[in-house]
Amino acid sequence: MPAATRERALQAAVELLGAEGVRALSHARVDDRAGLPPGSTSNWFRTRRALLGGVVDWIAERERADFDPGAMPVVTGVEGLVEGLSAMVEVQAGVFAVRTRARYALFLELAGDVELSAPLLRQRREFERWTEALVAAVGVPDPAPATRALMALADGLLLHRLTVDPGLDVRPALERAVRALART
Repeated sequence: MPAATRERALQAAVELLGAEGVRALSHARVDDRAGLPPGSTSNWFRTRRALLGGVVDWIAERERADFDPGAMPVVTGVEGLVEGLSAMVEVQAGVFAVRTRARYALFLELAGDVELSAPLLRQRREFERWTEALVAAVGVPDPAPATRALMALADGLLLHRLTVDPGLDVRPALERAVRALART
């Protein structure tokens, strides 16, 4: 099976996870969604566990490519941090909403599976380090706990946008939090 077929299968698997949750994920449903002949996905991923692992790796790879810190604009000042965090939530709840839902579904499904969740957790830690550097650069005191608080808030806002209120303006909450942390 060519790499393009593997890629189609993984993209379809993410779409299934993001739209219908972990229970919807099966080799047959991935084949169907990707428009592949029956059995194609199982040629690459023999077991459901292998398929989950492939999806986890695929999501982590895409996120690294999409959010390469070297390609991001330089953030200066509190206002820039607010804008950057707001834009990140907007992108995750907008263009990448299906992938974000799939990632959340996988985080919940694989919470007890250290091996399978490792790529998602590594990606999360990388994003935390990058965000902490931004938080420190704009002068927020004690950047490590401030970063954890901001990321927890952003996660909550993102989940709210994905599940309850797709039109929620996240900027006011992020601005209040960033400004409060910057004064601490």
